[in-house]
Amino acid sequence: MKKKLIYTITLTCMLLVACSDDFTEIAPTGALSDEALQNAVGIDLKLTAAYSAMDGERVNALGEGVSRGGDNWWTDVVSDDAHRGSTDGDNTELFQLETLDWQTGNSWFLGRWSALFGGVNQANAVLALIDQVPDGDFSQQTGEALFLRGYFNFELQKFYGNVPFISLENAVNLEFNQPNPGPIWAEIEADFQAAIDNLGSERVTGRANSWVAKAFLGKAYLYQEKWDEAFALLNEVVTEGPYALNDEYVNNFNLVGENSSEAVFSIEFVADDGRSYNGNGAGTLNFPGGGPLGTCCGFYQPTQDLVNAYQTDGSGLPLLDTFADTDVTSDYGIESYELDAEGTIIEDADGNPVATPFDLHTGPLDPRLDYTVSRRGVDYNGFGNNPGKAWIRATFADVSGPYLPKKNVYQADEVDANRGTGGWGSDWSGINYNIMRFADVLLLAAEAAVEKSSPDLPLALEYVNRVRNRAKNMTYVQALDNNNVAIPDTDAANYQIEPYASFPDQAFARKAVRFERRLELGMEGHRLFDLRRWGVAEEVINTYIANEAEDINQSDYGRFGTYTDKYNLFPIPLTAIDQSGNILDQNPLY
Repeated sequence: MKKKLIYTITLTCMLLVACSDDFTEIAPTGALSDEALQNAVGIDLKLTAAYSAMDGERVNALGEGVSRGGDNWWTDVVSDDAHRGSTDGDNTELFQLETLDWQTGNSWFLGRWSALFGGVNQANAVLALIDQVPDGDFSQQTGEALFLRGYFNFELQKFYGNVPFISLENAVNLEFNQPNPGPIWAEIEADFQAAIDNLGSERVTGRANSWVAKAFLGKAYLYQEKWDEAFALLNEVVTEGPYALNDEYVNNFNLVGENSSEAVFSIEFVADDGRSYNGNGAGTLNFPGGGPLGTCCGFYQPTQDLVNAYQTDGSGLPLLDTFADTDVTSDYGIESYELDAEGTIIEDADGNPVATPFDLHTGPLDPRLDYTVSRRGVDYNGFGNNPGKAWIRATFADVSGPYLPKKNVYQADEVDANRGTGGWGSDWSGINYNIMRFADVLLLAAEAAVEKSSPDLPLALEYVNRVRNRAKNMTYVQALDNNNVAIPDTDAANYQIEPYASFPDQAFARKAVRFERRLELGMEGHRLFDLRRWGVAEEVINTYIANEAEDINQSDYGRFGTYTDKYNLFPIPLTAIDQSGNILDQNPLY
């Protein structure tokens, strides 16, 4: 098992956290006295506890446990990238999120809220402790704590829109019950800027530095459409920072590529012996329903719409406006194996199940598809060809479709290193999650270059093409024979991808950059927030719902509501409002 000393999460949190995970409560005193922590070692331990909050695993946290994690996977379920997965009756509250039947008491909203305020409180606890230690230079630790507070508040801002800001003074005076009169962008910007001013530039695994803080401040500016300010910072990270694209796309999602040159800021998950408390507990549902390792639970299935987006034209470019007009061939509605009249799998003379006929799509595809989505007939992370329905927990009557996720699932040759176990035998993966990777920075910088007061389309083109050229030149998924042996020099599909020759105008550049974000970052928890900030979520998601109903033959997609402006923010959790004594106001239209 891989071991990492940077996160002694469980012990550290139990001993040191002097902040409540519910921001309206006063937290219990830890096992160590405040005086015992008033030194450099205590500050570092407190800081480690603050970093540990990024995974969402908190003692006494509120709400749905698997909604707390920092990978934001369940927000993809609201977008056009992913279905909830599994059967429709499994976890009703997440089904309600996907189908736009939102209740303010839904525990998924509360889970992420609780985890993020737990992080804010832990960051404030570090700052408060530093103020109690008169001797020593703790500017680095101060910068890291300010960055983390900025990060947690940035997440709260993009989820809920109108959130309270818990200042250091509030925390010290136990004044956690603060109102939420509007956005807290000014406070987020101030924390990121102060972090830049205090942090050094050296890369340390799992920790923030000044480059990380600049990238996040640039992203905060971009979310507010402060394009010139965003471009200046993001472009500086691109041109002067210590980051680069990995040669292999897949190395962003495996052990080999952990903390590589592309990893800007990551959650450091660990698969330990025994129960893996430091694994990705929030992602425990998102493995095949059975599959090569007998995993649970079949959630987080990519959509047909996402798969269709990876189609390319005859020149290797994406179908920006017409990708939804044709479908990549799927095995939806087809069993994996032939069945007799009693529904028993038919076997051949050697006792092997007889596969049903299925022909893979032959049209041109972006090769990133088969590192993002698992399709029938294509190798599944080294486990052999995906047989289709046999690895899908959902029935054909459910809305989940025929696909499986890949980026969050182990590579076959890394199972021993990355497979951890949760409390009920579930999988707690040790695969790091990249909150921000360099490809994301390149595309954010490209977007800012397109939108700034003096657009720079050639530079945007260059940055987008750096991402596309990596995809072109990487190793493609290879075809396997019926015995799951690689066929020499044979790709698994008709992969065709090329860089753009030009961006003829701003409108085309905008469309190309936005589309590239979906292709590059699909199934990484970014899509919904991109659609919202671009102001196109209502149009895109409603169109997707109609198309997906046709793609997987769901005549009763009437189970879905209509996406309206209301859904551009998640509601303030009802429990939080109640515990605040109605100090908190609900978001509009809820």
